Parts: sequence; structure tokens; C-alpha cells
Amino acid sequence: MSDHGLPYSGTLPAQMPQSPPSRLSRFVGWLLRICGWKLVGQFPDVPKLVFVAAPHSSWWDGVWGLMFKVALGLDASFMAKKELFRGPLGLLLRRLGGIPIERSAAHGVVEQMVARFSDSERLWLGIAAEGTRKSVTKWKSGFWQIARAANVPVMTLYFHYPEKTIGIGPLFTLSEDRDADIARIREFYRPWRGKHRGAF
Repeated sequence: MSDHGLPYSGTLPAQMPQSPPSRLSRFVGWLLRICGWKLVGQFPDVPKLVFVAAPHSSWWDGVWGLMFKVALGLDASFMAKKELFRGPLGLLLRRLGGIPIERSAAHGVVEQMVARFSDSERLWLGIAAEGTRKSVTKWKSGFWQIARAANVPVMTLYFHYPEKTIGIGPLFTLSEDRDADIARIREFYRPWRGKHRGAF
């Protein structure tokens, strides 16, 4: 059990962007335990990375993911469609590190995110590789473009609803072959099952 009271036996690496434990983080960790969720695997000890989480089949993925973020004290940013950033929810998402993205006008986003990496000593950036809660045959390549241009690795996180688990997978170093990289990263998710579907 960590200092945050999480259902997690791993250690939090020194280079992970993190806030100190608080009453809120301990309370959210308690809620996760009550709900039966756990975190497995080991976070990499690197200051900068892009992370993807899949299968993304329900809005509950965001709820559980953000609860673990708060419970861990993980000071990470994440990109999400701008439609979510309206009213009180938008204020909350921004407080939690959300970055609104216009999906139909993605030009400039890669450059903006690469500049963030360049200006930051530590930055973990989350991106939805599937781009939707519906089943897709092909993943979006934005996460690869940003990670490749920023020269940072890609960390994999998975949802496995049958066991109420969020898992930390391997760290991938990218090559020059975008399609091959995305294919091998996506293949990692084959065993895992989201709330409504798997990654394939």
C-alpha cells in the first residue's frame, strides 16, 4: 500500500511528476478500494513520456482513470475533445490537467505539445489513441507523432474490467516506422477487456 492509501503495491518512481499526499488523495484511494479497483504493474522512472490507455469503451474509463490520478498525486496532463470542457466539468478537467483539443482541426497540436515537452522538466502526457469509445480498426497516430517529435517514450496503460484493474504495461521506444510502432503497441492490448469491448 502506498502513502496515498491506494490499492497498489508498487512504488512511485522519483522522476514521476507528482504532488504530495493529501486528504483528498487518501479519500479517493479509499473510494477506489471500496469500489474494488486496483492498480498493477510498475511505473517507469522517467521524467517525460506520452501515455495511452485502452481499451476505451466507456466514459467510466475517464472516471476511474482520473480517480487514480488524484489518489496517486500524479501531476500529469491529458488531451481530450474540447466538447468536454464546458461549464463546471470543463473547469474540473482543467484543474486536473486536461487540455482541450479540436479533433477536426488538429493542425498545430503536435507542435504545441512538443513545445510543452521542450519547456518542461517533467511532463507525462495522456492521449486517447483510439480517439473514440466506439470500436475502431485503426488507431489515431497523434500520440506517435508527438512522442516521436518530442523524443520521448510511450507508456501503456490498460483497463481490464473483468478484474477491475488498471494496469501499467511496458514502455515503448519508437522507431521511424509509424505503422509498425502503432501495431506493436496496439498488440499489447489484445488480452485486455474494457467495459464494453476489447481493443480489437
